[in-house]
Amino acid sequence: MNAMAPLSTNREMRTPFLSCFFAAALAAVGAASASRQADAQTSTTEFNVQRDRMTRDEVAGAGVKNERVLDSIRSTPRHEFVNFRDRPYAYYDMALPIGEGQTISPPFIVAYMTEQLDPQPTDRVLEIGTGSGYQAAVLSPLVKEVYTIEIVEPLGRQAARVLQKLRYKNIFTKIGDGYQGWPDKAPFDKIIVTCSPEKVPQPLVDQLKEGGRLIVPLGERYQQMFYLFVKKNGKLESEALRPTLFVPMTGKAEELRENKPDSANPKLINGSFEDTYLENDKVVPKNWHYVRQAELIAEETEAPDGAQYIRFKNATPGRGSQALQGFAVDGKQVKAIEVTFEVEGKDIRPGATRDQMPLVAVTFYDERQDVVGDRAIGPWRGTFKWQREHAELEVPPRAKTAIIRIGLLGGLGEIAFDAFEVRPVQKY
Repeated sequence: MNAMAPLSTNREMRTPFLSCFFAAALAAVGAASASRQADAQTSTTEFNVQRDRMTRDEVAGAGVKNERVLDSIRSTPRHEFVNFRDRPYAYYDMALPIGEGQTISPPFIVAYMTEQLDPQPTDRVLEIGTGSGYQAAVLSPLVKEVYTIEIVEPLGRQAARVLQKLRYKNIFTKIGDGYQGWPDKAPFDKIIVTCSPEKVPQPLVDQLKEGGRLIVPLGERYQQMFYLFVKKNGKLESEALRPTLFVPMTGKAEELRENKPDSANPKLINGSFEDTYLENDKVVPKNWHYVRQAELIAEETEAPDGAQYIRFKNATPGRGSQALQGFAVDGKQVKAIEVTFEVEGKDIRPGATRDQMPLVAVTFYDERQDVVGDRAIGPWRGTFKWQREHAELEVPPRAKTAIIRIGLLGGLGEIAFDAFEVRPVQKY
C-alpha cells in the first residue's frame, strides 16, 4: 500500500521513518520464561489500548462511521504488518515503510476505502496492494472472501506469511501484476486498489460484477483523487470522493504515466487556498490532504492573498491539526528551495509536550520512501498579526519526494496560513 500521511507531532516527524520485545538453573529458566510472557502480555495490552485510541480519535474522529469497519480496524493487529523497528508507531495514523520502496497505508485511509466499498458478508473482494497485507486483513471479517494481489514479490511473500500466521483463512494471496486482476477468480463483487494508477485498468473493469463497486486513487503523482465507481450496463459510473496523497508506484505502470511532475522545478498547488470543493457539506481546499481541525475563512479584507485563508484550531493537547501536500524534488538537480508564506497566530502554546508546537515542516524522502532529511520553519508562540515568513531549505542530494506539513501539529490555540509558495533557488 502506498498512501502517505502526516506525522501528528514534531517528535514523530523526527523519528526515523520518520526515518515508521540443575534445580537452580531450571528455576532461573522458568523465571525468565515467565518474565518474557509477562512482557508479551504487557505489550499486547498496550497495543490494544493504542488501537482503541487510534480507532476512536484518528479513524472515527476523522469521519469513518460504519461500525463494522470500525470494529475491524479496532481488532486488526496493525503492528504485525509493519517492520519490528516501527511497531511503536503502528497505531498512529501514518504511513510506515515496509521495504522495497513501499509503505503501509495509514489506518484512516484503509478504513475510509473499506467504508466506501460498503462491504457485505456475502462479498468476494479483489484487493490490489503492494505488500503489507493490512488492507486484506481489515476486509477479512467483513466479507466472504478476499483475493489479494501483491505486486512486489518479497513483500508479497512476507504478507502471505503474516496472514497465514494470523490465521486469516478467507484471504487468498497472489504475487503478480495487480492491474491484470485475477481472471480465474472473477467476477468480484467489489474491487479495492490501494496503489495509484493513472486510470482504471480495463481488466479490473471486466472482472467487476454488474452493480459492483470499485474504489481507486487516480491522478497525477502527488495529486490524486479517490474515485468510487459503480458498474452499470457494463460501464463504470464514477463519483469523485476526496483528494489523497499516494507516493509513486514502482514498475512499468508508473514509468508509462503520461503526466509526470517536473522534479527540477518543485512547487505547491493552491497555496492560497482559493480552489475548494465540498466534502460532507464542508468547504475544504483542493490539493491539500489530511486536513484536520481546520476551516477556510472567506474574508477578502483579511486574507493576505485572494479571498480566503486556512485557519487551524486545537484545544486538546497532542491532537492532530494539520494539512499536507506532496511534491517532487530531485536533490541531484535542486540544491535548495525557498518557502514563503503568511502566518497569523492567536494564543498559541505547547501541546502535550513542549515540542508539540506549530511549524511549517518539510520532510524529504528518497526513492525507497525513507526519510533523508527534515527541515522546519517555526515554531510560533502567543498572539501576533499577519507576518510574512520565508526560508531557504537545503535539499538532501538523495531526495526524490517531499511533503510539506502545516498546522498546529499537536499544539494549542489558533494559527492561520496563506500565500504559500515553493520554488527552487539553487540548482546544480
